Amino acid sequence: MNAHTPRQSPAEHEDATELFSRTARDLPAGRHQFHKERLMAQIQQEQHVPTTAAAQPRRKWLMRPAIALPVIATAVAGAFFALSLTQGQEAPGGGLGTGPALTTPVGAVSTKGLPQLVDQIAVAAGEESHPKVGPGQYIYIESRGTGTFVKVDHGKSSLVSHDLSTRQVWESADGTRGWLIDPRVNEGPEGETLSLPDEQGNTPEATLNAPSYDYLAALTTDPDELLAKIYKETEGMGNSPDQQAFTTIGDLLGESYPPAKLYPALFKAAAKIPGVVVVNDAVDAAGRHGVAVAREDHGVREEWIFDKKTHVYLGQRSVQVSGTSGEDGLIKPGTVISTSAVMKRAVVDEMKEVPRG
Repeated sequence: MNAHTPRQSPAEHEDATELFSRTARDLPAGRHQFHKERLMAQIQQEQHVPTTAAAQPRRKWLMRPAIALPVIATAVAGAFFALSLTQGQEAPGGGLGTGPALTTPVGAVSTKGLPQLVDQIAVAAGEESHPKVGPGQYIYIESRGTGTFVKVDHGKSSLVSHDLSTRQVWESADGTRGWLIDPRVNEGPEGETLSLPDEQGNTPEATLNAPSYDYLAALTTDPDELLAKIYKETEGMGNSPDQQAFTTIGDLLGESYPPAKLYPALFKAAAKIPGVVVVNDAVDAAGRHGVAVAREDHGVREEWIFDKKTHVYLGQRSVQVSGTSGEDGLIKPGTVISTSAVMKRAVVDEMKEVPRG
Protein backbone atom coordinates (compact mmCIF):
# COMPACT_ATOMS: atom_id res chain seq x y z
CA MET A 1 0.00 0.00 0.00
CA ASN A 2 1.20 3.50 -0.73
CA ALA A 3 2.65 5.09 2.38
CA HIS A 4 0.51 8.17 1.93
CA THR A 5 -2.77 6.30 1.61
CA PRO A 6 -4.83 6.09 4.82
CA ARG A 7 -5.70 2.58 5.92
CA GLN A 8 -9.34 1.61 6.33
CA SER A 9 -10.95 -1.15 8.34
CA PRO A 10 -13.24 -3.56 6.43
CA ALA A 11 -16.25 -1.77 7.90
CA GLU A 12 -14.94 1.64 6.80
CA HIS A 13 -14.17 0.27 3.36
CA GLU A 14 -17.73 -1.08 3.04
CA ASP A 15 -19.21 2.24 4.20
CA ALA A 16 -17.06 4.16 1.74
CA THR A 17 -18.10 1.89 -1.12
CA GLU A 18 -21.77 2.35 -0.31
CA LEU A 19 -21.39 6.11 0.08
CA PHE A 20 -19.56 6.47 -3.22
CA SER A 21 -22.20 4.47 -5.07
CA ARG A 22 -25.01 6.54 -3.54
CA THR A 23 -23.18 9.82 -4.23
CA ALA A 24 -22.62 8.91 -7.88
CA ARG A 25 -26.33 8.22 -8.35
CA ASP A 26 -27.26 11.47 -6.63
CA LEU A 27 -25.14 13.64 -8.92
CA PRO A 28 -27.31 15.64 -11.34
CA ALA A 29 -27.02 15.07 -15.06
CA GLY A 30 -23.80 16.41 -16.47
CA ARG A 31 -21.69 15.96 -13.35
CA HIS A 32 -20.57 12.32 -13.55
CA GLN A 33 -18.08 12.88 -16.36
CA PHE A 34 -14.52 12.18 -15.24
CA HIS A 35 -15.36 12.50 -11.54
CA LYS A 36 -13.58 9.27 -10.76
CA GLU A 37 -10.30 10.46 -12.30
CA ARG A 38 -10.64 13.86 -10.65
CA LEU A 39 -11.35 12.38 -7.24
CA MET A 40 -8.28 10.19 -7.56
CA ALA A 41 -6.13 13.08 -8.67
CA GLN A 42 -7.48 15.26 -5.87
CA ILE A 43 -6.47 12.73 -3.23
CA GLN A 44 -3.00 12.50 -4.76
CA GLN A 45 -2.62 16.27 -4.83
CA GLU A 46 -3.63 16.55 -1.18
CA GLN A 47 -1.24 13.80 -0.11
CA HIS A 48 1.89 14.88 -1.97
CA VAL A 49 3.92 18.07 -2.31
CA PRO A 50 3.67 19.56 -5.83
CA THR A 51 6.76 19.18 -7.98
CA THR A 52 6.76 22.82 -9.03
CA ALA A 53 8.81 25.36 -7.14
CA ALA A 54 5.95 26.60 -4.96
CA ALA A 55 2.79 24.97 -3.68
CA GLN A 56 -0.13 25.73 -5.95
CA PRO A 57 -3.85 25.97 -5.22
CA ARG A 58 -5.90 22.93 -6.12
CA ARG A 59 -6.57 22.85 -9.83
CA LYS A 60 -10.16 22.97 -10.98
CA TRP A 61 -9.82 19.83 -13.11
CA LEU A 62 -8.99 17.72 -10.11
CA MET A 63 -12.59 18.03 -9.08
CA ARG A 64 -14.88 20.61 -10.62
CA PRO A 65 -16.88 22.55 -8.05
CA ALA A 66 -19.79 21.75 -10.37
CA ILE A 67 -19.61 18.17 -9.12
CA ALA A 68 -22.14 18.50 -6.33
CA LEU A 69 -20.53 16.16 -3.82
CA PRO A 70 -21.11 16.87 -0.12
CA VAL A 71 -17.83 17.53 1.70
CA ILE A 72 -17.99 14.35 3.75
CA ALA A 73 -18.99 12.26 0.76
CA THR A 74 -16.09 13.69 -1.23
CA ALA A 75 -13.58 12.80 1.44
CA VAL A 76 -14.84 9.27 1.96
CA ALA A 77 -15.37 8.52 -1.71
CA GLY A 78 -11.94 9.93 -2.55
CA ALA A 79 -10.30 7.86 0.15
CA PHE A 80 -12.03 4.76 -1.18
CA PHE A 81 -10.73 5.38 -4.68
CA ALA A 82 -7.22 5.98 -3.41
CA LEU A 83 -7.42 2.64 -1.61
CA SER A 84 -8.85 0.75 -4.56
CA LEU A 85 -6.39 2.08 -7.10
CA THR A 86 -3.41 1.65 -4.79
CA GLN A 87 -4.20 -2.00 -4.20
CA GLY A 88 -4.77 -2.66 -7.86
CA GLN A 89 -8.40 -3.62 -7.33
CA GLU A 90 -11.28 -2.88 -9.65
CA ALA A 91 -13.10 0.36 -8.87
CA PRO A 92 -16.91 0.54 -8.85
CA GLY A 93 -18.50 1.21 -12.22
CA GLY A 94 -15.47 0.38 -14.32
CA GLY A 95 -12.04 -1.27 -14.36
CA LEU A 96 -8.68 0.36 -13.80
CA GLY A 97 -7.28 2.46 -16.61
CA THR A 98 -4.87 0.49 -18.77
CA GLY A 99 -4.55 2.62 -21.91
CA PRO A 100 -1.59 4.88 -22.67
CA ALA A 101 -1.49 8.46 -21.45
CA LEU A 102 -3.18 10.89 -23.82
CA THR A 103 -0.85 13.56 -25.18
CA THR A 104 -0.96 16.48 -27.61
CA PRO A 105 1.35 19.24 -28.82
CA VAL A 106 0.93 22.33 -26.65
CA GLY A 107 -0.38 24.75 -29.24
CA ALA A 108 0.34 28.45 -29.20
CA VAL A 109 -2.37 30.83 -28.00
CA SER A 110 -3.32 34.35 -28.93
CA THR A 111 -5.90 36.99 -28.12
CA LYS A 112 -5.82 38.12 -31.73
CA GLY A 113 -9.10 37.43 -33.45
CA LEU A 114 -10.93 36.48 -30.23
CA PRO A 115 -13.76 39.03 -30.60
CA GLN A 116 -14.34 38.02 -34.23
CA LEU A 117 -14.28 34.32 -33.39
CA VAL A 118 -16.75 34.74 -30.52
CA ASP A 119 -19.06 36.74 -32.79
CA GLN A 120 -18.93 33.95 -35.40
CA ILE A 121 -19.62 31.32 -32.72
CA ALA A 122 -22.51 33.35 -31.32
CA VAL A 123 -24.04 33.76 -34.80
CA ALA A 124 -23.70 30.03 -35.48
CA ALA A 125 -25.23 29.25 -32.08
CA GLY A 126 -28.17 31.51 -32.81
CA GLU A 127 -28.77 29.79 -36.13
CA GLU A 128 -28.75 26.28 -34.67
CA SER A 129 -32.03 24.46 -34.24
CA HIS A 130 -32.99 24.51 -30.56
CA PRO A 131 -36.43 22.93 -30.19
CA LYS A 132 -38.30 23.77 -27.01
CA VAL A 133 -38.77 20.97 -24.53
CA GLY A 134 -42.47 20.29 -24.05
CA PRO A 135 -44.35 18.55 -21.23
CA GLY A 136 -43.31 14.91 -20.92
CA GLN A 137 -40.32 15.35 -23.25
CA TYR A 138 -36.65 14.83 -22.49
CA ILE A 139 -33.35 16.36 -23.52
CA TYR A 140 -31.04 13.67 -24.89
CA ILE A 141 -27.28 14.22 -25.04
CA GLU A 142 -24.81 11.65 -26.30
CA SER A 143 -21.10 12.20 -25.87
CA ARG A 144 -17.79 10.40 -25.92
CA GLY A 145 -15.01 10.91 -23.44
CA THR A 146 -11.89 9.70 -21.76
CA GLY A 147 -9.11 11.04 -19.58
CA THR A 148 -5.58 10.56 -18.29
CA PHE A 149 -4.79 10.04 -14.61
CA VAL A 150 -2.14 8.64 -12.29
CA LYS A 151 -2.71 5.03 -11.27
CA VAL A 152 -0.94 3.81 -8.13
CA ASP A 153 -0.72 0.03 -8.18
CA HIS A 154 1.10 -1.71 -5.31
CA GLY A 155 3.22 1.37 -4.67
CA LYS A 156 4.10 1.98 -8.34
CA SER A 157 2.76 5.06 -10.09
CA SER A 158 2.02 5.23 -13.81
CA LEU A 159 0.11 7.49 -16.15
CA VAL A 160 -2.81 5.73 -17.84
CA SER A 161 -6.11 6.41 -19.57
CA HIS A 162 -9.53 4.82 -19.91
CA ASP A 163 -10.83 3.53 -23.21
CA LEU A 164 -12.97 6.04 -25.08
CA SER A 165 -16.53 5.44 -23.89
CA THR A 166 -20.00 6.62 -24.90
CA ARG A 167 -22.21 8.44 -22.42
CA GLN A 168 -25.97 8.97 -22.80
CA VAL A 169 -28.08 11.27 -20.65
CA TRP A 170 -31.84 11.94 -20.63
CA GLU A 171 -33.31 14.78 -18.54
CA SER A 172 -36.76 16.30 -18.22
CA ALA A 173 -37.21 20.06 -18.63
CA ASP A 174 -37.58 20.59 -14.88
CA GLY A 175 -34.64 18.32 -14.09
CA THR A 176 -36.58 16.00 -11.80
CA ARG A 177 -36.59 12.98 -14.13
CA GLY A 178 -33.61 11.53 -15.89
CA TRP A 179 -31.51 8.53 -16.82
CA LEU A 180 -27.79 7.94 -17.29
CA ILE A 181 -25.91 5.28 -19.25
CA ASP A 182 -22.17 5.57 -18.75
CA PRO A 183 -19.98 2.45 -18.39
CA ARG A 184 -17.52 4.31 -16.17
CA VAL A 185 -20.26 5.20 -13.67
CA ASN A 186 -22.97 2.55 -13.91
CA GLU A 187 -22.74 -0.86 -12.31
CA GLY A 188 -24.65 -2.45 -15.19
CA PRO A 189 -25.26 -1.80 -18.91
CA GLU A 190 -28.87 -0.73 -18.33
CA GLY A 191 -27.76 2.49 -16.61
CA GLU A 192 -29.30 4.19 -13.60
CA THR A 193 -31.91 6.76 -12.69
CA LEU A 194 -31.16 10.42 -12.14
CA SER A 195 -34.73 11.14 -11.09
CA LEU A 196 -35.59 13.13 -7.99
CA PRO A 197 -36.19 12.99 -5.13
CA ASP A 198 -33.01 11.09 -4.38
CA GLU A 199 -32.62 8.18 -1.97
CA GLN A 200 -32.62 10.58 0.96
CA GLY A 201 -35.85 12.21 -0.20
CA ASN A 202 -34.12 15.42 -1.31
CA THR A 203 -35.11 17.43 -4.38
CA PRO A 204 -32.30 19.98 -4.82
CA GLU A 205 -33.12 23.20 -6.63
CA ALA A 206 -31.51 23.77 -10.02
CA THR A 207 -28.44 26.02 -10.03
CA LEU A 208 -25.86 27.22 -12.52
CA ASN A 209 -23.70 24.23 -11.60
CA ALA A 210 -26.60 21.78 -11.80
CA PRO A 211 -29.08 23.38 -14.19
CA SER A 212 -32.32 22.16 -15.68
CA TYR A 213 -33.69 23.34 -19.02
CA ASP A 214 -36.36 25.37 -17.24
CA TYR A 215 -33.70 27.04 -15.10
CA LEU A 216 -31.66 27.99 -18.15
CA ALA A 217 -34.73 29.28 -19.96
CA ALA A 218 -35.31 31.76 -17.14
CA LEU A 219 -31.77 33.22 -17.20
CA THR A 220 -31.05 36.67 -18.58
CA THR A 221 -29.71 36.80 -22.13
CA ASP A 222 -27.80 40.02 -21.57
CA PRO A 223 -24.10 38.98 -21.56
CA ASP A 224 -23.06 41.50 -18.88
CA GLU A 225 -25.92 40.60 -16.55
CA LEU A 226 -25.37 36.90 -17.19
CA LEU A 227 -21.66 37.10 -16.37
CA ALA A 228 -22.37 39.10 -13.21
CA LYS A 229 -24.80 36.38 -12.09
CA ILE A 230 -22.23 33.67 -12.79
CA TYR A 231 -19.57 35.46 -10.73
CA LYS A 232 -22.00 36.02 -7.86
CA GLU A 233 -23.38 32.49 -7.70
CA THR A 234 -19.98 30.77 -8.00
CA GLU A 235 -18.21 32.99 -5.48
CA GLY A 236 -15.72 31.01 -3.42
CA MET A 237 -15.60 28.07 -5.84
CA GLY A 238 -12.58 27.00 -7.87
CA ASN A 239 -9.10 28.48 -7.93
CA SER A 240 -10.21 31.96 -8.90
CA PRO A 241 -13.43 33.81 -9.77
CA ASP A 242 -12.38 34.19 -13.41
CA GLN A 243 -11.54 30.52 -13.92
CA GLN A 244 -14.66 29.36 -12.13
CA ALA A 245 -16.81 31.58 -14.35
CA PHE A 246 -15.12 30.11 -17.43
CA THR A 247 -15.55 26.56 -16.11
CA THR A 248 -19.22 27.13 -15.28
CA ILE A 249 -20.01 28.30 -18.81
CA GLY A 250 -18.03 25.39 -20.22
CA ASP A 251 -20.08 22.93 -18.18
CA LEU A 252 -23.28 24.44 -19.56
CA LEU A 253 -21.98 23.92 -23.10
CA GLY A 254 -20.93 20.34 -22.51
CA GLU A 255 -23.99 18.60 -21.13
CA SER A 256 -27.04 20.80 -21.20
CA TYR A 257 -29.25 22.16 -23.96
CA PRO A 258 -29.27 25.95 -23.54
CA PRO A 259 -32.32 27.64 -25.10
CA ALA A 260 -31.71 29.39 -28.42
CA LYS A 261 -31.64 32.91 -26.97
CA LEU A 262 -29.28 31.99 -24.13
CA TYR A 263 -26.71 30.11 -26.21
CA PRO A 264 -25.14 33.17 -27.94
CA ALA A 265 -25.17 35.10 -24.65
CA LEU A 266 -23.02 32.43 -22.99
CA PHE A 267 -20.26 32.86 -25.58
CA LYS A 268 -20.38 36.64 -25.43
CA ALA A 269 -20.20 36.50 -21.64
CA ALA A 270 -17.20 34.16 -21.79
CA ALA A 271 -15.31 36.56 -24.05
CA LYS A 272 -15.48 39.17 -21.28
CA ILE A 273 -13.59 36.97 -18.78
CA PRO A 274 -9.93 38.06 -18.40
CA GLY A 275 -7.38 35.60 -19.76
CA VAL A 276 -9.54 34.03 -22.46
CA VAL A 277 -7.54 33.21 -25.61
CA VAL A 278 -7.76 31.42 -28.95
CA VAL A 279 -6.04 28.08 -29.74
CA ASN A 280 -5.87 27.68 -33.52
CA ASP A 281 -5.89 23.88 -33.51
CA ALA A 282 -7.45 21.58 -30.93
CA VAL A 283 -8.86 18.05 -31.17
CA ASP A 284 -11.92 16.67 -29.38
CA ALA A 285 -12.42 13.12 -28.09
CA ALA A 286 -13.85 12.02 -31.45
CA GLY A 287 -10.72 13.15 -33.28
CA ARG A 288 -12.35 16.20 -34.84
CA HIS A 289 -10.05 19.19 -35.32
CA GLY A 290 -11.27 22.67 -34.56
CA VAL A 291 -10.44 26.08 -33.16
CA ALA A 292 -10.71 26.57 -29.40
CA VAL A 293 -11.71 29.28 -26.99
CA ALA A 294 -9.55 28.61 -23.96
CA ARG A 295 -8.26 29.77 -20.60
CA GLU A 296 -5.26 28.59 -18.57
CA ASP A 297 -5.30 28.24 -14.82
CA HIS A 298 -2.30 27.03 -12.80
CA GLY A 299 -0.76 25.21 -15.73
CA VAL A 300 -3.94 23.56 -17.03
CA ARG A 301 -5.67 24.95 -20.11
CA GLU A 302 -9.38 24.33 -20.55
CA GLU A 303 -10.40 24.40 -24.21
CA TRP A 304 -13.85 24.63 -25.81
CA ILE A 305 -13.54 23.30 -29.35
CA PHE A 306 -15.55 24.53 -32.35
CA ASP A 307 -15.66 23.50 -36.00
CA LYS A 308 -13.37 25.84 -37.95
CA LYS A 309 -15.87 26.36 -40.78
CA THR A 310 -19.31 26.16 -39.21
CA HIS A 311 -18.27 27.26 -35.69
CA VAL A 312 -20.58 24.63 -34.20
CA TYR A 313 -19.56 23.40 -30.75
CA LEU A 314 -17.72 20.05 -30.86
CA GLY A 315 -16.41 19.30 -27.39
CA GLN A 316 -13.86 20.15 -24.71
CA ARG A 317 -10.52 19.11 -23.39
CA SER A 318 -8.17 20.02 -20.52
CA VAL A 319 -4.44 20.02 -21.24
CA GLN A 320 -1.46 20.40 -18.91
CA VAL A 321 0.50 23.18 -20.62
CA SER A 322 3.07 24.15 -17.98
CA GLY A 323 4.49 22.73 -14.77
CA THR A 324 3.70 19.24 -13.54
CA SER A 325 1.10 17.64 -11.31
CA GLY A 326 -0.06 14.30 -10.01
CA GLU A 327 1.87 11.56 -8.28
CA ASP A 328 5.63 12.06 -8.76
CA GLY A 329 4.90 14.88 -11.22
CA LEU A 330 3.91 12.37 -13.89
CA ILE A 331 1.40 14.73 -15.51
CA LYS A 332 3.65 16.86 -17.69
CA PRO A 333 3.04 19.52 -20.35
CA GLY A 334 1.23 18.01 -23.31
CA THR A 335 -0.81 15.57 -21.20
CA VAL A 336 -4.52 15.58 -22.08
CA ILE A 337 -6.16 15.32 -18.69
CA SER A 338 -9.71 15.00 -19.98
CA THR A 339 -11.41 15.18 -23.36
CA SER A 340 -15.00 14.91 -24.54
CA ALA A 341 -17.03 15.22 -27.73
CA VAL A 342 -20.75 15.91 -28.06
CA MET A 343 -22.16 13.61 -30.73
CA LYS A 344 -25.93 14.21 -30.46
CA ARG A 345 -28.32 16.67 -28.83
CA ALA A 346 -32.05 16.21 -29.31
CA VAL A 347 -35.46 16.44 -27.71
CA VAL A 348 -37.18 13.05 -27.43
CA ASP A 349 -40.61 11.91 -26.26
CA GLU A 350 -39.58 9.00 -24.04
CA MET A 351 -36.98 8.23 -21.42
CA LYS A 352 -34.19 6.08 -22.97
CA GLU A 353 -35.38 6.93 -26.51
CA VAL A 354 -32.40 7.34 -28.85
CA PRO A 355 -32.93 9.67 -31.82
CA ARG A 356 -32.11 8.39 -35.29
CA GLY A 357 -29.31 9.78 -37.38
